[in-house]
Amino acid sequence: MPKIETALLAPDAAGIAEAERLLGAGGLVSFPTETVYGLGGDARNGTAVAHIFEAKGRPSFNPLIVHVPDFDAALRYADLSGPLETLAHRFWPGPLTLVAPLKQGHGLSPLVTAGLETLAIRVPSHPVAQDVLRAFGGPVAAPSANPSGRISPTTAAHVMAGLDGRVDAVLDAGACTVGLESTIVGSDPLALLRPGGLAREDIEAIAGPLADAGDSITAPGQMLSHYAPDAVVRLNANCANAGEVLLGFGPMQSDLNLSVAGDLVEAAANLFGHLHKLDAMGQPIAVAPIPNCGLGQAINDRLRRAAAPRG
Repeated sequence: MPKIETALLAPDAAGIAEAERLLGAGGLVSFPTETVYGLGGDARNGTAVAHIFEAKGRPSFNPLIVHVPDFDAALRYADLSGPLETLAHRFWPGPLTLVAPLKQGHGLSPLVTAGLETLAIRVPSHPVAQDVLRAFGGPVAAPSANPSGRISPTTAAHVMAGLDGRVDAVLDAGACTVGLESTIVGSDPLALLRPGGLAREDIEAIAGPLADAGDSITAPGQMLSHYAPDAVVRLNANCANAGEVLLGFGPMQSDLNLSVAGDLVEAAANLFGHLHKLDAMGQPIAVAPIPNCGLGQAINDRLRRAAAPRG
């Protein structure tokens, strides 16, 4: 795609107004959410959505998440009823995406859903994301603002490193607080389609047991090789082999540590930033074992995809 000049915007009134203008003109704007930085385009504008795929190099069969400012706005595009409505009222705004049937007359580009009859939708809690969505006044399709399959961005610098010259602007509001993509839940049956920034246990405490995702791609982030650095990644390593750098967890010697205290929330927030730093060292990455509970399930999901054979 032709190289364009990417503007770095402050998260103030002028920056929000420029982001609104660019989105309205069919441009692409990266903005922070509580999970990761998103790459936003008008979800009703097929050309803008196509540019998202082009900028990321994203396979067209991988659907996008639509971001809206509140539950009422979500109801314009998706049928959120029953358990999905309960979860929305309990966890929105926040790091939860719901996959629900599309409503008639939704007006969204078919590229957003990758031809499916369902829509992945969420209400982010980050104040800058809320400002952008309310100023724009329409649905914003926003996958993570990184080249497809690469490490997700938790700072504006990560976005610029991967997409400078491919997007119109980046709103820089510092580091994301959650640091993992949103958890995705679908219905019929109620199922965990992607673990993420909201723990499965918290969802099941409200909605009951969740089924597991099947093999087909029905939501973002389900491709086997995803969130991948350039370096080879080796999991469940208690120490680094010769020539490797070690990503630790808990009290251990390592090149970088997700959380010396063994705190999974801290580890989730650090995951992508630490992977970016280790990848820049140009050596294979060994990763210490992570407990597979709470947010550890989401962390391990991302690490398994990062370590998967590249297609």
